Amino acid sequence: MSEKIFSRASGKDAKANEFIMANVDYAMAHDGTSVLAVRSFKKMGLEKVWDPKRIVIPFDHLTPANTETTAALHHDIREWIAEQGIPNFFDVGEGICHQVLPENGFAMPGKLVVGADSHSCTYGAFGAFGTGVGATDMSEIFAAGKLWFKVPETIKVTARGKLGKHVLAKDVTLKTIGTVGAAGATYKAAEFYGDTITDLSISGRMTLCNMAIEMGGKAGIVPPDKKTFDFLEGRAVEDYEPVYADEDAEYCAEYDIDAANLEPQVARPHQVDNVCDVMEVASTKVDQVFIGTCTNGRLEDLEVAAEILKGEKVAVRTLVIPASRSVMIEAIRNGTAETLLEAGATLGTPGCGPCLGGHMGVIGEGEVCISTANRNFRGRMGTGGQIYLASPATAAASALTGEITDPRTV
Repeated sequence: MSEKIFSRASGKDAKANEFIMANVDYAMAHDGTSVLAVRSFKKMGLEKVWDPKRIVIPFDHLTPANTETTAALHHDIREWIAEQGIPNFFDVGEGICHQVLPENGFAMPGKLVVGADSHSCTYGAFGAFGTGVGATDMSEIFAAGKLWFKVPETIKVTARGKLGKHVLAKDVTLKTIGTVGAAGATYKAAEFYGDTITDLSISGRMTLCNMAIEMGGKAGIVPPDKKTFDFLEGRAVEDYEPVYADEDAEYCAEYDIDAANLEPQVARPHQVDNVCDVMEVASTKVDQVFIGTCTNGRLEDLEVAAEILKGEKVAVRTLVIPASRSVMIEAIRNGTAETLLEAGATLGTPGCGPCLGGHMGVIGEGEVCISTANRNFRGRMGTGGQIYLASPATAAASALTGEITDPRTV
């Protein structure tokens, strides 16, 4: 699939390990990376971007502004956006970049969507080649609408079987990363197949592709199907043409995941591939529970948490941050937000929250957080803290007991 997408984007027959110059369909930079990208853009002496309509800038990482410095940077980027006439600007409270782009139809099958953020691989959930680049690379895209790429080799991951109760897409994702390893897919694309993947909702597929980077992947891609097309109906900002791997496509490696017998998974500090069954770390005391992020802040994630917490009270501080304004609105409309608040959870402004350790819920020295985010690196959410990664079901169950808990037991 990657070779076909890059062939279209480059206008030549692109093969794995070749270097090509590709035309980018849509480019994204958020409040954290647009600052550097714009700075480089100006240093090159450029005045106008290549196509304002193909640039998307959401503010999500440090929103609302947490310091005067952040507020000043936000102000400068807002001015530049206005100068450039960029219509696709999503200000404070609209949500996380990787949720906002798909919701607004920028992630489409067969497209090359590049973001100045490593988790831009999320867009592969829609059959796109989504990948992250550095801020200075993004300035080149802003200028010319194209960038060089090395066409990646591809690994094939096949997950089979029906998931059990309170075993979610996040558990499949963590199991896959634990199997492949943190560097097992370095500069490779991962294609996901099997009835488990087909059965996943769009939100579940986004969770899966979001964390492809955590095994080194350049991209994670789910072949588009009716669920994809239904989601994009009325959203897609332009026409698109799906691509699929040939029947005889060659892969550099193949992995099989037994999803039918999968138990809830947890990634222990301080590596994402340090994965185990939840019972291996059950009873570990936690100080904070965080449900949200571009990995698991969607409506179905909040609904799973609410189902577990309904009529109960959390035992530790529990922070819930919806991935976007639309997610928050739906959670309010259907009673999910009310259930979470009644259980004692704190509801935050749509955005990244404490995920990157910058804002709204950073943990202190020696504290333990079980999080639905995508990274548990040392110092990620606060110097000296420990992060366990898990699904919204496992996180919610742990919020009830104050220790890591198998969600199937509550």
